[in-house]
Amino acid sequence: MLTILHASDLHFGKPHLPVVGEAFQTIAREAEPDLIVLSGDFTQRAKVEEFRQAREYVERLPDVPTVVTPGNHDVPVYRVFERLFSPFRNYRAYVSDELDTVTRLEGAVIVALSSAAPHHAVVNGRITPEQVEFAVRSFREAGPDPLRVVVAHHHLAPAPDYEGDSPLPRAREILDAFEEMGVELIMGGHLHRSYIGNSLDVYPGRDPAHGIVIVQSGTTTSARGRARERAKNSFNIVRVTNDHLEITHFMYFEDHGGFAPFSMHAFPRRENRFFARDPYRDRVFFAEESA
Repeated sequence: MLTILHASDLHFGKPHLPVVGEAFQTIAREAEPDLIVLSGDFTQRAKVEEFRQAREYVERLPDVPTVVTPGNHDVPVYRVFERLFSPFRNYRAYVSDELDTVTRLEGAVIVALSSAAPHHAVVNGRITPEQVEFAVRSFREAGPDPLRVVVAHHHLAPAPDYEGDSPLPRAREILDAFEEMGVELIMGGHLHRSYIGNSLDVYPGRDPAHGIVIVQSGTTTSARGRARERAKNSFNIVRVTNDHLEITHFMYFEDHGGFAPFSMHAFPRRENRFFARDPYRDRVFFAEESA
């Protein structure tokens, strides 16, 4: 089983909550993840000191492969000259020199695409055709079997609530492309509240038999939660088995003094389409062919 710890929107700077941040460090060690995904907005204003604090914080997390991607807050907004000519300078210096990355683990390939678009959209993002082609090449080199995951800060599907956020431009076209690549899981942030569902919730796609599991993390360590997670903090643990994806959504409870599981979700793996047995009670729904 592969265990993925997924957090987002740390927002080092004024909104960051140190007490919540330490609570996440504690549960991150307890989770014993095989992989950590941090899906953007490490800082609030892309300042050097904020990035320095973010880097020190990330270095204290469990020493396992870590996938990162920049968010819109990781490029300067008001420092216009810097945003136009060197928008990722501080991110490259303190988080990662690469913007689009490929991480390979036993049984999984994770492609992270930088959706931050400082020249086109200060808040909303973009994924370009060139980045989609980068994902195509990366998954092609991985062969047919591994779990295929895409990480991007901005969302390809809106959370099903009253906020009414618009997804990335060309979101449907991009989802179709990811389906053709065999992507099973998309992970992101930006919304400042969690959303765990399937691309079929918002778009029938070219392959309505499958869709893609979507896992959005809320803001894990800042005071900028929105909608149902207003003034709340959250993250996800994704467990991958041969049969299914299991996502546990954790929220921070002040009276509890830390994070605790808030909801659980399970989806059959792409090649299975449905559950042959109850993943939690091991109850058989369909007899094995040999029975």
